[in-house]
Amino acid sequence: MPKPLQIGLLVFPNITQLDMTGPLQVFASHPDAEVHLLWKSLDPVQSDTPLFITPTMTLADCPPLDVICVPGGYGTDDLLADEEVLSFLRRQAENAQYVTSVCTGSIVLAAAGLLKGYRAATHWSAREALPMLGAIVSTERVCIDRNRITGGGVTAGIDLGLTVIAELVSQQAAETIQLRIEYNPAPPFDAGSPDTAPAEVLAIMQDRIKTAKKRRLKLVAEAAARM
Repeated sequence: MPKPLQIGLLVFPNITQLDMTGPLQVFASHPDAEVHLLWKSLDPVQSDTPLFITPTMTLADCPPLDVICVPGGYGTDDLLADEEVLSFLRRQAENAQYVTSVCTGSIVLAAAGLLKGYRAATHWSAREALPMLGAIVSTERVCIDRNRITGGGVTAGIDLGLTVIAELVSQQAAETIQLRIEYNPAPPFDAGSPDTAPAEVLAIMQDRIKTAKKRRLKLVAEAAARM
């Protein structure tokens, strides 16, 4: 009997929970996968909502993974200089079949040196950070470049998970999971991208994130200088 796939998702304070729970639901729906929620300790971590997430395994105890996935959220800012996390990702990437991310998780992969020369996707508001760390920006919802698979913002996590299962197992396996979770999106508005959102909506969002974006780019520049 083949060994189950070992899949690990990083969790951390101020994570955007949907970045993680989207692919988690997909990965956990595959019958031949063991899925781990990874952090430095087993203490619950606060997401960017009232939801707390309890890790299931520490970084130190993590086995070699077939898939490592880094979700996003403003908590990724603090990971850019966290050598314990960056070293863990480098070690796992050496033998993983796929190194993956959702949203701004790709910036953490890039800060670890794992996206240099690779095309990668991220949240639309963070795209300019990737070239600073040696990556090539992709505007795809899910970007595949060799064994790096990166998803765009937040809701792309489900697409990322299904894409990984299709690559690892088969399209039929991915489609079976898609049917199980009834992933058949039909959004009520066409405002999910800066390319389609009304100009006034985009302006509101850009104003809301401008301070956090400025801080992130400063931290990215510092991370780039350390590489």
